[in-house]
Amino acid sequence: MTTQAKLSPTLVIGAGAWGTALAMAIARTGQEVWLWGRDQAQLAEMKQSRENGRYLPGVRFPDSLAIVDDFELAAKACQHVLISVPSTAFVATLKALQPVLKASTPVSWATKGLTPETGQFLFDAAKQILGPQQPLAVLSGPSFAAEVADNLPTAVTLASPDQGLLEDLAELMHSPTLRVYTTHDVLGAQIGGTVKNVLAISAGISDGLGYGANARAALITRGMAEIRRLAAALGAETETLFGLSGIGDLILTCTDDQSRNRQLGLALGKGLSVADAVKTVGKTVEGMHAAREVLLRAEQVGVEMPIVEQVCKILFEGYDPRESVQTLLCREQKAELLHPAGNQVN
Repeated sequence: MTTQAKLSPTLVIGAGAWGTALAMAIARTGQEVWLWGRDQAQLAEMKQSRENGRYLPGVRFPDSLAIVDDFELAAKACQHVLISVPSTAFVATLKALQPVLKASTPVSWATKGLTPETGQFLFDAAKQILGPQQPLAVLSGPSFAAEVADNLPTAVTLASPDQGLLEDLAELMHSPTLRVYTTHDVLGAQIGGTVKNVLAISAGISDGLGYGANARAALITRGMAEIRRLAAALGAETETLFGLSGIGDLILTCTDDQSRNRQLGLALGKGLSVADAVKTVGKTVEGMHAAREVLLRAEQVGVEMPIVEQVCKILFEGYDPRESVQTLLCREQKAELLHPAGNQVN
């Protein structure tokens, strides 16, 4: 039996843009895929039209992609679960799965972020809720849903401590247009995928203020330094941050207007209030949810993250974006690189 057959059908939970795009990508390999979302009206519409008209209009579903409306039945019968819901809904999704999921069923997710208020990494939350025996994996990397749905070339990172699971899931997802790289550094993949969303807000703010390409490049580079410091303090492999789930995702999210986080920053930089900027984006902005939790984790391990700190002040304390940028520019002069014996800050 091939790996693809073993993990078929795959149940994708979350019928937003990213969940739908991933379901389509796997289904294009010929594997059976079930897609479930919480909006029953949307599911009925997708069944009839064979497309996700709300998020990916005009892109037809492959024949092997089915829309399912019975969550419990699908969770019991599937051979692999792929979660793609906002980080704020991740814990609730796991709790709904736990009573009906077999302990041997692999669970992966494409959600990026931390659990609200606690700042817990999603892998830790999944182990706590589903149990240490559940096979778990994290999917991350530079990937816009619309481009995956359009079958454009994309490369992603799959992280798990379980080598066998990595091999099985990589075989399941890998295709001529979706290249899957693997790593055991679950923590590093999660840090990169989470913090880059916060930094993309800062890049958007800078561009919205008209500060130009030089400032954007500086924010990306010094933002990367903040990610590396946090990763080192938490025990991740810093080399992971120079891969797809680190610098790759950071560059994509900070520079392309498809990024919701960048869109939010652009709106703030152009003078909109936080509430109006969120309305303008109109969709979940993961960086906004993650910002305070990232800063909390940094404070817990004694790591300064001045860019993340200023984003938090703009989002939650009413700080003026221009003043925040000036605060960053007026910081004490520092050497660029980390000193081996110290914890250099920006």
